[in-house]
Amino acid sequence: MPDLFRTKNIDELIASSEEPEHRLRKTLGPWSLTALGIGAVIGSGIFTLTGTAAAGSVTKIKSIFHATVIDLLIHGTHGISMLGRPGAGPAITVSFVLVAIACLFAGLCYAELASMIPIAGSAYTYAYAILGEIIAWIIGWDLILEYAVSNMSVAVGFSAYLQDLGDNLFGVHLPAIIAYPAWPAPGQPSGIFNIPALAITMLVTWVLVKGVREGAETNAVMVGIKILAIVIFCVGAAKAIHVENWKPFAPNGFSGVLTGASIVFFTYIGFDSVSTAAEECKNPQRDVPHGIIATLIVCTILYGSVALVLTGIARYETLNTDSPVADALKALGYNRLRVVVTIGALIGMISSLLVYQYGQARIWFAMSRDRLLPGIFSRVHPKYRTPYISTWVAGLVVGLPAGLWDIDTFAELSNIGTLFAFIVVSAGVIVLRKKQPDRPRSFKVPWVPLIPLLSIGCCLTLMMGLPLMTWFRFILWLLIGLLIYLLFGSKRSTLSVQNG
Repeated sequence: MPDLFRTKNIDELIASSEEPEHRLRKTLGPWSLTALGIGAVIGSGIFTLTGTAAAGSVTKIKSIFHATVIDLLIHGTHGISMLGRPGAGPAITVSFVLVAIACLFAGLCYAELASMIPIAGSAYTYAYAILGEIIAWIIGWDLILEYAVSNMSVAVGFSAYLQDLGDNLFGVHLPAIIAYPAWPAPGQPSGIFNIPALAITMLVTWVLVKGVREGAETNAVMVGIKILAIVIFCVGAAKAIHVENWKPFAPNGFSGVLTGASIVFFTYIGFDSVSTAAEECKNPQRDVPHGIIATLIVCTILYGSVALVLTGIARYETLNTDSPVADALKALGYNRLRVVVTIGALIGMISSLLVYQYGQARIWFAMSRDRLLPGIFSRVHPKYRTPYISTWVAGLVVGLPAGLWDIDTFAELSNIGTLFAFIVVSAGVIVLRKKQPDRPRSFKVPWVPLIPLLSIGCCLTLMMGLPLMTWFRFILWLLIGLLIYLLFGSKRSTLSVQNG
C-alpha cells in the first residue's frame, strides 16, 4: 500500500519547474497579476448578484435537500418549508466589506504560500508540498470542478447577454436552433447547440495558447473597459439617487447582512487565480502578495460603489431579477447607460472566462507534471511556451457542455469547491509554520495561527450556508476522483516511481 500522505520537497519541486521540457515563460509583473485577479473577480456577478443579495428571496424551500445546513441546525427538519432568504437591503454595501475582510484572511494565507512555492497549481501544489499526495489530489480534482463549472456558467451567460445586446441595438435574433442548449432549464427555450457559448470559449482558449503575456495583455484591456463601464454607471446613475431608497438601511437586521454576505462571497472567489500564475511571474515573492491584496482592495471599492448606487436609484425589494442593474436603468429611462452596462457585463464575462480558463489549464498542467494525470497534459508548446494541450482540452471540457446544457443549477458546486480550497490553503500555513519554521518567507501572515483559523472558520460558516444537495454532489465528485487516484495516480505518480 503506497504512502498516501507522502509530500514533495519544496526545493525539489521548484527545481523541477525549471526543467526545459516543462518550463513556462516568466512574463508577468505585479500589475499584470492584479489585472488577472480583477478580471476573475469582477465578472457578471457585479451586475446580477448585487441585486439578488440586496432584495433577498421569498422562495419557499421545497424539500430538505434544498435547505442549508444552517437552516437545519436552527429549525430542524420541521418548519423549514416557510423559510425564505432575507435580503440585506441597502446594507449590502456592508455585506461586501464583511466578505472582503473574510477573503483577506484567506488571501494572506495564499500570499505566504505562493511567495514560498511559486509553482503553477495554486492550492493543489501547496497541499502536495505540505499535507500529502492524497490531499493534493483531492484539492486538484476539486479545483478542476471549480474552474470548469464556473466557466460553463459564464459561457452560457455570455451567450444570453450577447443575444440581448443584439436584440436591443440591432433587432437581430439568432435562430433558436444555434442559440440555445439542447437541454435547457425548465421554462427556458431550447435549441440544438449554443454556438455563441462554444465560440467565446474557443476564442479565449486560442488567446491563451498563443501566450500568457498575450492573454494578460488582452485581459488588462478588458479589465480597463469594464472598470470604465462601472465608473460610468456609478457617475451617470448617481444623479437619480433618492435618499429615501436607503431607508431602512438594514431592513432585516444583521441576519440580512450575513445572508447577503453569503451570496456575494462567491463573487470574490476568483482572487486565487493570481496564485496559479506564480510560476510565470518575474518576481513571485514580491508580486504575488501584491496582486492578491490589490485585487481584494480594488474589487471591494467597485462592488461597494455599485451596491450603493443601485440601492439608491431603486427600492431594494425590486432588485431580485436576473439583470437588476439593467432593469433599474430601464425603469429610469436611462437606455444609453443600460447599453453601457450590458457591454460592461459582456466584457466582464469574457475577462472572467479568460482568467478561469488560464487557471484550469495550469491545474491540469501541474497534476500532469506530477504524473497524477496523463503526461500529455504537461507538454509545453515549443514556440509559445504554454501548456497548449491542457489549454485546448480545458477549452473543450467547458465549451461543449456549455453548448448542450444550461448548467446554472450546478453553479454552487463551484462555490463549495472554492471554500474547500481556501480551508486547505489556510491549514497549510499553520502546518508549514510547524514543520519548517526556519524556511525563508518573503511574505508572512501575521498572527499565526489566529488569521488562518479565522479564515477556516469563515469558510466553514459559508459552506454551511449551502444546500444539502450541493454537499451531496460535491462529495460524489470527490469520491469519483478518489477512485481514479487509487486506480491510476497513486501507482504512477512521480513520488511513487521515486520510492519504488
